[in-house]
Order: sequence, then C-alpha cells, then structure tokens
Amino acid sequence: MNECLISELPIIDLLSTGSQDLSHSSRSDFELLPTKRSKIWELKEANRCPIVGTCLSMDELVRFAQRYHFSASLNDSFSLHTEVIDRIATRNSVSEAIQKHLDLKYQISLAYFKSAKSDAEVLNLWKKYFAHGDIAGALWAALTHKQVSNETRGKIYGDIHMHSHQMGAGQAINTRRLTQLEKDYAELEVVIALQKQRHVHVEAKLRRRLQETLAEIEHLRQAQKDMSALQARLAVIESGRAIIEMGQRLMKLAVANEQLQSSAKQATFFEQALQVANGKIAELTHERNILTTERDSLEILLQSNNVSNVPCNPSHFHNTSQIKNCCVICVGGHVTQFPKYRLLAERLGIYLIHHDGGQNDALSRLPEMINRADAAICPTDCVSHAAYYRLKRLCKRNGKPCLLFKGNGISSFASVLTQISSGQASLRSDVIERLKGVADFNY
Repeated sequence: MNECLISELPIIDLLSTGSQDLSHSSRSDFELLPTKRSKIWELKEANRCPIVGTCLSMDELVRFAQRYHFSASLNDSFSLHTEVIDRIATRNSVSEAIQKHLDLKYQISLAYFKSAKSDAEVLNLWKKYFAHGDIAGALWAALTHKQVSNETRGKIYGDIHMHSHQMGAGQAINTRRLTQLEKDYAELEVVIALQKQRHVHVEAKLRRRLQETLAEIEHLRQAQKDMSALQARLAVIESGRAIIEMGQRLMKLAVANEQLQSSAKQATFFEQALQVANGKIAELTHERNILTTERDSLEILLQSNNVSNVPCNPSHFHNTSQIKNCCVICVGGHVTQFPKYRLLAERLGIYLIHHDGGQNDALSRLPEMINRADAAICPTDCVSHAAYYRLKRLCKRNGKPCLLFKGNGISSFASVLTQISSGQASLRSDVIERLKGVADFNY
C-alpha cells in the first residue's frame, strides 16, 4: 500500500526551488527513489553511453541497425554507437527492444542485484562485481536498479571511465611484453644454435674416439686369443728359460689387456656423455617449441580486435574451426588467476564459467554447471583427484568435450584458448593426442 502511495506522489525537483544553499547530502535526503527499475530511456546520456558501449557487442549493434534501418554505416562503429544513444533517449520501438534484449541477456545479474534493498547495498554489490571483472551484467543491473541514486550512478560512471583507461594501458604493457618475449626468443635461438654447433663438434670428436676405442677393443680380443694360445704352449714347454721368456711375454700381454680394458671403460663413458648431450638437445628443443607456442598464442590474443559471433554447437566441434561465443567451464586452477582467464576468454568470444574443484565450490554443483557449458577445460596439475575424475565421468555421460592441459599460468591458458578458437585441436569423444604437446583431450 505504501508503494502505491509513493508512486502517486508528484515528483518535486528540489533544484528548481532556488535553494542553492542546500548541501548535496541534504538534497539526497529528499530524493524520491522510483518504485520500479528505471528504463533505458529514463537514464541520463552519461549513463546510456557506457551501457551501449559495455553491455552491447558490435554484432548486436549491427543487428539492431539492420532491423531498424539506421542511417549510420554498418562499418562505422562510432557512428552506430552514437546513433543508438540518440535513439534510446526517448521511449520508442528501438529503446524498448534494447531494454528487453538487455533484461533477457543479463537476467542472472538482475536477479543477484534484486537482493540489494538500499542505494548503499547496490554500490557495494557493484564494487564486488567490478573487482572480479564481471562488469557488463553488473553495470546494467546497477544503473537501472530501483534503489540506485544519481550519486551512485555517477560513481559507477567514474569506475567505468577509469577502467577504459586502464584497459588501454594494459594493452600497451602487453605489447611491450610481447616485444621483449620476441627479443628473448631471438636470443634463445642464437644460444641454441651455438650450443647445437658445439654439440655437433663434441659428437664428432666422441665418434672418432669411439672408433679408435672399438679398434683397440678388437685388438684386445685378438691379444686375448694370442694369450690363450701361449698358455696352451706353456703347458708343454720343459725348458726353464723358455718358461721365463713366456712369463715375460705373458706379463706384457696382461699390461696390454689392462690398458685395453681401461680404454673400453673410457669408450663407455663417452657413450654415456653422448647420450646426455643428446638429451640436453632434446630438452632445449622442447623448451623452444613451448615458448614458440606461447608466443604465437599471445600474438593472436593481442592482435584480435573483434570476435565474430558464431553460434556454439558442440556437435560441430569436429567439423568447424570456430567455437566462439560458446560457454566453457574451467574446473580447477588458481582462483586468483580466474579474472585474467575470463578476460582472455572474452577476447576470443568465449563465455567462461569457473568451478574451483571443490575448494570452496561444492562438487555437487558440477553436473548443473557442465549441463550449461558446451565444453570443459581442466588444468590437471591444479585440481583435486575427486573433481578430476568426476569431471571426466560427467563429460563422458553428457557427451561434452573435455580439454585436459598442463600448466596453470596465463600463457598456458592463453595457448589452450587460442588453439581451441583457431581449431588446431579436434574435440572428439575418443582419445586424442594434441599436436603441439600442450595438453591431452581424453575421456
């Protein structure tokens, strides 16, 4: 009954009474909050601009422009952005359609913000979502909340404004880091080339010594045969002088035998050293391949500007190279890294949800979350055994692709997302070996 009375009261503009001496806090005490959520055409332009820029993708703007015959060019992003803001300034078919679209798109965020019963609770809830990087849905729910004040809308606008600057600065940092990685990669290639030349020289030297040692071994075998023949003759020799001479010859042969055995041990040592050298070469080559994969992945992420809107269909994963705009669940990994994981996934058009593998999230939530997702990924070196085996069983039961990879760093995660997005890995129900050694697809 109170809500009905409040809705029937006339709205009084306290600023028009000429009371300029009232402080901002005293004016906010008399501000009448609406009894229902604000519509997009009821917001100020300063609030409509970040909503259009953050909550609507360029593909969605293009579809609205085609549907309602905008005058702006479909290839001019800024003109489309400006015309949409002008169109939603009043209530019309365009603004009503966008209002309905955003309510449906961010219905989960609207449900979360519905629990806020005051302006302060709306601001605190916004700060929480903003800190975790979940901005678009929280922005729409907060700016249209029935309890939000103009002061809080101004603070939210400030957060979004500074966030756009920080994103630009972050991209510049990533560009510098990529440049440094390329420089380090070039230096590493030079070092590997020098080491390879040195190993080739050492290998050739060891092979020559091996051939010499093999020749000495063959000579030792022949000497052993001669010694056996002498021992047979010694048994029939009766002369003492002959026995002494034969003994002297036997001592010489024994010394030669010891020398040849020492040479044989050296040959064995050189063979082992050669195997160690080959192992080091293989390790360096494997490390170079990993660095190359991570560098290429980061290049793709940094060079991608727009993500095409391709519908996600898990049954087509083995036929198409694009799985963008899909819902992918990440099970396990460091919780502190997940905001960065989500940002990387959003750059590729992948909607990423997370389950920490049983640390704080209950394992009973896994079946419902996997049903929502189109595919699952899991860092095998940062997840519990219970979550790991349950994930595999649920994915097999529901026919969902499951990507298992090693490494929980940003570079490993970016490399996996890039290979999924570019289609370099095939998602099938049977055991699949990854081509580049990053991870394994299996059930």
